Amino acid sequence: MKKPFFLFIYCFIFSLLSHSQDLEKSFPDKELTTVGAYYYPEHWDEKQWDRDLKKMADMGFEFTHFAEFAWAQLEPKEGVYDFTWLDKAVAIADKYGLKVVMCTSTATPPVWLTRKHPEILVTNEDGTKLDHGSRQHASFSNNYYRAYSQKMIAALAKHYGNDKRIIGWQLDNEPRSTIDYGLDAQQRFRDWLQKKYTTIDALNKAWGTNFWSGTYTNFNQINLPKSSQWGMNLYQRLDHSRFGDEETSSFLDEQAKTIKTYANRNQWITTNYIPMYDARFIGNSKELDFISYTRYMVYGEFEGIGDKGYRVSEYSRIAMSNDYFRPLSPIYGVMELQPGQVNWGSINPQPLPGAVRLWLWHVFVGGSKFTCTYRFRAPIYGFEQYHYGIVGTDGVTPTSGGLEYQQFIEEIDLLRNEVKGTKLPEAYNERKTAILYEPDNTVAINQNKQTKLWNTQAHVLKYYKALKGFGAPVDFIRDSTDFEDYKVIVIPAYQQMSLSLIDKLTSYVKKGGTIVMTCRTGHQDEKGHLWEAKHAEPIYNLIGSEIAFYDLPMPQGIDNIIMDNKTYEWKSWGDILKPYKTTEKWATYANDFYEGETAITYNKLGKGAVVYVGADSTTGVLEKEVLKKVYNRLNIAIADYPEGVIVEYRDGFGIALNYSDKPYTMKIPEKSKILIGTIEIPTAGVLVWKVD
Repeated sequence: MKKPFFLFIYCFIFSLLSHSQDLEKSFPDKELTTVGAYYYPEHWDEKQWDRDLKKMADMGFEFTHFAEFAWAQLEPKEGVYDFTWLDKAVAIADKYGLKVVMCTSTATPPVWLTRKHPEILVTNEDGTKLDHGSRQHASFSNNYYRAYSQKMIAALAKHYGNDKRIIGWQLDNEPRSTIDYGLDAQQRFRDWLQKKYTTIDALNKAWGTNFWSGTYTNFNQINLPKSSQWGMNLYQRLDHSRFGDEETSSFLDEQAKTIKTYANRNQWITTNYIPMYDARFIGNSKELDFISYTRYMVYGEFEGIGDKGYRVSEYSRIAMSNDYFRPLSPIYGVMELQPGQVNWGSINPQPLPGAVRLWLWHVFVGGSKFTCTYRFRAPIYGFEQYHYGIVGTDGVTPTSGGLEYQQFIEEIDLLRNEVKGTKLPEAYNERKTAILYEPDNTVAINQNKQTKLWNTQAHVLKYYKALKGFGAPVDFIRDSTDFEDYKVIVIPAYQQMSLSLIDKLTSYVKKGGTIVMTCRTGHQDEKGHLWEAKHAEPIYNLIGSEIAFYDLPMPQGIDNIIMDNKTYEWKSWGDILKPYKTTEKWATYANDFYEGETAITYNKLGKGAVVYVGADSTTGVLEKEVLKKVYNRLNIAIADYPEGVIVEYRDGFGIALNYSDKPYTMKIPEKSKILIGTIEIPTAGVLVWKVD
């Protein structure tokens, strides 16, 4: 009996090794990045495919993207697969040198499936069901849907898994957490809870069910929480959101495993997430080779800088996405980047000329290995009519955004001829900073804000934007990261904090690290319970201070903080500090009954230090000034770029981007070789130079 067992182990290990990805082969460093475009053969007359894909290649695109929403065409009847049309499209793409990303079509189940099995459709909290005719209307928490979709994916992978023309796979489309109130979701939630807690007593303790007589005696008594019902158990709601996120990550893992059963190791697997900073599923699917994101910039929601800033958008949207995704994955890319005007926003203005190219360069400078755009041809029917493509509705004429894509592709070709190393300026590396961030904290805070004026993401952005203004490279990290890779770590509103994490942070500081910690940090343990101690007491030795109490003023009040004889307004949250004798007082409160009490402290600890910023300012200027003081103490030189000017380095190139409403003159080392642009960078302009 031993021989078959060892044979099984050998085969299992071999299967794992055979699917390990050598991403350098797929995305060679010397190529810097590659650019692609979505194409939907099923939307167009077959006679036009050759013309369209030739045009795509002629414009410089290097890959295309098929079958994202094509389940009805791939499986027109239950168990009957038709890949003939897709084979033709793949052959034409190959004819013109275009590589192909193949997609699973799980975002759009066919009508024969939804009618035969309506239970796969998402059930809302009020009992109503979603229906066929849209997308993402099937539930990741429905057992039949999860199982049946794997059959279609297996058929697709068997057909294309060893096709050298297929470079990789995209799973689903913009996957998100499914909130389903169907019968399967109910039972799966109970099973998930039992697996997590093992015993009902452990769940009762974690959820604090003694409060309001909420105690359970078995898991089958637990229902899905009603978000519309006031006072619903916070921990039940938090676990439900965790469950929804895990349903997403596990569904993607199941798809990836199915593909790996049939695909060769040269085909990579990813998915395209919408950047959401309260989504735990991003980066949690362990079977993916890497992750990518989707980013749309101009659709009526972001003012940008100046009266017409909405045409360029908010600069932190791509910057933060780059810095958030990059540390979560061996490489990253952008699977959807806006090609121009869109149709589905609240208002759909034209982007400023040059903005599309600006976004492409911004994606690139963060370290992206590829950028793809939705879509090559502008649609003539369907929900996304009026949405720009690389070419217009005639299928021939490039749009303004299409021409900017073409320009970017040509500019990348120029850079490929200049790549000779990865040298980065020493000062740039010196100011590398981490932001310790956990999406579970954001969910927990947002479901129990304490004040309507609190905005978790806006709070994080105050520190993040200041760092980008300093010209600092930033990584968003998790508690499992090696902290010693960073001289400075910012910890904004990290409400749930384990004792082991506090110990790890203390060790980091004592060895010479510097922490900037902000209000709403360390108030709870990792279970979300307040400490059975003084308020936030476990962090007192770290910050060198007690937190006497916190205040949440009404919006009509005038509340200020004074630091270095300058006054800063705050509105949402303020921790009132009682510093120890050896702790420096950096700022005090004004205009209220605790006037003169400490708002910001600096605690020397071992070889390092901890700054605690007790309040969330109104404008972010206070946060920037605090960070300046920190870097001055560390003798780390920082830049002082105006808001909207981004400067980063990669592959031996310096790249400056201007999202502001005024031209900016960039200072670069003398004798630097300018490759693209001029030192005076207009709005939506780009400057690229070679680092000596």
